Amino acid sequence: MDKSYNPGAIEKRWYDYWEKGGWFSPQGGEKPYCIMLPPPNVTGTLHMGHAFQDTIMDILTRYHRMQGDNTLWQPGMDHAGIATQMVVERRLAGEGKHRRDMGREAFVDEVWKWKEESGGKITNQMRHLGASVDWGHSCFTMDEGLSEAVSKVFVSLHDEGLIYRGKRLVNWDPVLHTALSDLEVLSEEENGKLWHIRYPRRDGKGYMIVATTRPETMLGDVAVAVSPGDERYTDLLGAELELPLCDRYLPIIEDDYVDSEFGTGCVKITPAHDFNDYDIGKRHDLPIINILNDDATLNDSVPEAYRGLDRFAAREKIVEDLKAAGLLEKIEDHRLMIPRGDRSGAIVEPYLTDQWYVQIEPLAKPAIEAVENGQIRFVPENWSKTYFEWMHNIQDWCISRQLWWGHRIPAWYDNDGNIYVGLDEADARQRNKLADDLELKQDEDVLDTWFSSALWPFTTLGWPEQTKRLETFYPTSVLVTGFDIIFFWVARMIMMGLKFTGEVPFTEVYMHGLIRDSHGQKMSKSKGNVLDPLDLIHGIELEALVEKRTSGLMQPQMAPAIERVTRKDFPEGIPGFGTDAMRFTFASLATNGRDIRFELSRIEGYRNFCNKLWNATRYVLMQIEDETTTQPEAGDLSPIDNWILSRFERAVGEVRGHLDSYRFDLASQAIYELVWDEFCDWYLELSKPQLRHGDSATKNATRHTLLKVLESILRLLHPVMPYISEEIWQRIAPELDIKGETIMLQPYPEPGATDSEAEADIAWLKLMIQGVRRIRSELNIPPGKPLPLLLQGGQASDYARLQQFNDLFCALARIESIEILDDSSTKTTDDCAVSLVDKMKLLIPLAGLIDTAEEISRLKKQLQKEEIELKKSSGKLGNKNFVANAPEAVVTQERERLEAHQLKVDQLQEQITKMEALN
Repeated sequence: MDKSYNPGAIEKRWYDYWEKGGWFSPQGGEKPYCIMLPPPNVTGTLHMGHAFQDTIMDILTRYHRMQGDNTLWQPGMDHAGIATQMVVERRLAGEGKHRRDMGREAFVDEVWKWKEESGGKITNQMRHLGASVDWGHSCFTMDEGLSEAVSKVFVSLHDEGLIYRGKRLVNWDPVLHTALSDLEVLSEEENGKLWHIRYPRRDGKGYMIVATTRPETMLGDVAVAVSPGDERYTDLLGAELELPLCDRYLPIIEDDYVDSEFGTGCVKITPAHDFNDYDIGKRHDLPIINILNDDATLNDSVPEAYRGLDRFAAREKIVEDLKAAGLLEKIEDHRLMIPRGDRSGAIVEPYLTDQWYVQIEPLAKPAIEAVENGQIRFVPENWSKTYFEWMHNIQDWCISRQLWWGHRIPAWYDNDGNIYVGLDEADARQRNKLADDLELKQDEDVLDTWFSSALWPFTTLGWPEQTKRLETFYPTSVLVTGFDIIFFWVARMIMMGLKFTGEVPFTEVYMHGLIRDSHGQKMSKSKGNVLDPLDLIHGIELEALVEKRTSGLMQPQMAPAIERVTRKDFPEGIPGFGTDAMRFTFASLATNGRDIRFELSRIEGYRNFCNKLWNATRYVLMQIEDETTTQPEAGDLSPIDNWILSRFERAVGEVRGHLDSYRFDLASQAIYELVWDEFCDWYLELSKPQLRHGDSATKNATRHTLLKVLESILRLLHPVMPYISEEIWQRIAPELDIKGETIMLQPYPEPGATDSEAEADIAWLKLMIQGVRRIRSELNIPPGKPLPLLLQGGQASDYARLQQFNDLFCALARIESIEILDDSSTKTTDDCAVSLVDKMKLLIPLAGLIDTAEEISRLKKQLQKEEIELKKSSGKLGNKNFVANAPEAVVTQERERLEAHQLKVDQLQEQITKMEALN
């Protein structure tokens, strides 16, 4: 083996080997296990969220494959209607082209061409992560078979009256010129204004003051509403107001929606441009006046002076005109929620258009019951409450989008506007008995991307055909996804799965948290805190990292600040840690929390873990070199051999239990402690005296135990760290005469018998060794210096164990002599350093060992440094402005620093006190 571990030298080689071997395809026993990859956007590239989620899914896939399950991880990509169309339109704009000049067919051809050239980049990046998906059956939501399934579902729902077309108010993106669902709109609080406008009474007796955050919409007002029983306006009910800047009059009406305590207690009603006003307009049978074009310019329904103006330009002119007319009472600063399209970032407008909808309540009811009766289980369970809250208040789903890229709605219109739905035009004609010469034109809109995604679990397996894959793998086993798409995707898959297959699409939903940076902040390009998982795997130089983070910013002025932060955080760039270290980091972070803080120190630590395992393997291989190692007799195994075998069996039970309950963090912790603490730190050390001084049977047993435990550890570790486990296993397996082409098809360890006596014995031995080492550490005594040891107190069992393990104890603790002090002993112990092991005192005479005055001086210098750091942290946390204004994660980090410094100060003071007592 190479002297040091180099992940870059092995990862691609092993992935190519696995893929060429066809071992990602379903194989194994009769028990099926299936995970659906949440299909990444065809425009996408690998980000930390993908890498985290894919790691979790691959751990589960490899774990079940090794258990002999017929395992399928189904991959694929989503056509991502809005995102893909935006990318291709930008590309064409760079060439001086516009889709409307090209025409629909030519534009869609361009998108397909782009998809073949650039789409799917993320699938190649997934290979770097070791994702063992069934590439041979990868799907795309626009594939012919999946597209036919989408049409079938649409037609079926329409036939049942569950899909309908209607004119309703929708969220309208004026940049993309399409409707958006509520879930595609991101609302955040921003600074704005509140304009108070005077609406003159028609009878000339004064005016009413109405406040608005969108003055341009007043041109579409059709009424002013007050709260029922508001005595200020009782006499005005039924009267009319003059609409400023327009030649129209507005009735004054009563409605329970109005809060008499808010503002002036009267509200302008604009049904075409506000969702609440739309409902009020329906209740009072008010007219609906749309004042906007689809690009958010003002249309011909407004006075001529404002026609054609952009909505914000119109706002400015209207405010100026109101001022000039003496109708602007005042303007106030105001914080308000601003809705923006999640793709374009444009402010969304409520807009009245004809759209296609799914009547959702009949589909929601069985989907709610499926979770209530336990057919589907959420992990963690608390996410079911979120699911129920949304499902019980669900609204009809707007499924049409005004795009060209996507599944075109299978509906056709004649010249009179009659609608005919069918799988294709021929089917629509046949269903409706239409003449061949009747001119039909297909609906221009496409379906919401999430419509086809909702069918993903069964259409990817061949539905509507009753394929073998569908019969075998549906319902799937578990859905692994982030909580942020529980409504977009999870709920809709449950509804559609139940509707079209009669079964739930999956039996468990594992909801993971979202990856944040080390300060708990969301990773975003604009903040300059994005980490690319491939950079963590392969490494990236500082200048390249700066360029990556500062290029293509929506706000270029942020570049200098982002560059400063990057240079501060990564002065030497990012070293490559390898895939396995990153995967183990993700597993260790997979708690039940909503937010997951990613710190570079964690991945550094797990890279060290890889090195530790690599070096342990080199040690094992050196021990067996030129030696014949055979299966030992049971009686040849020493207590330490029985101990490590027992500890391994116990760890297997823990790891399997944690994996089965989706506690990847606890599973990785159990593996880490077994490998690093038990095997590498203790068993390898304990084995050395046996290999040097034992008889041939003992040496053979120890060599075999080293091999057996290491090989078993590799199988236990493989789902989390596939590359290093494969590399080492290929070297270890032949030594144990294990047949097989790859570790990924070897059986996953199952827990066996444990040896409580061996565990108790070695636990005692470890405590004894640690007791001596603790004295060395506290007093700065060199680890290799032989020491005399006095023992006092304890029980008969302690001395029986000491007799059994005397040679091992003395070898590892570097003890040159042991003297037992009984009750009759007159030997003074005043000059001894003491460590307690249960009721036994371990005493090291210090005479001639250390210079106590020099040691006290050294400790005091350390104490002084720690006290300075403690004062700094204490000062920060004592600053109310810091605690109130710094991010919560930063304050938490500072509190942790304070605790660490305080602990160190306490320890140093205790050591100084002990040394002064000896001086």
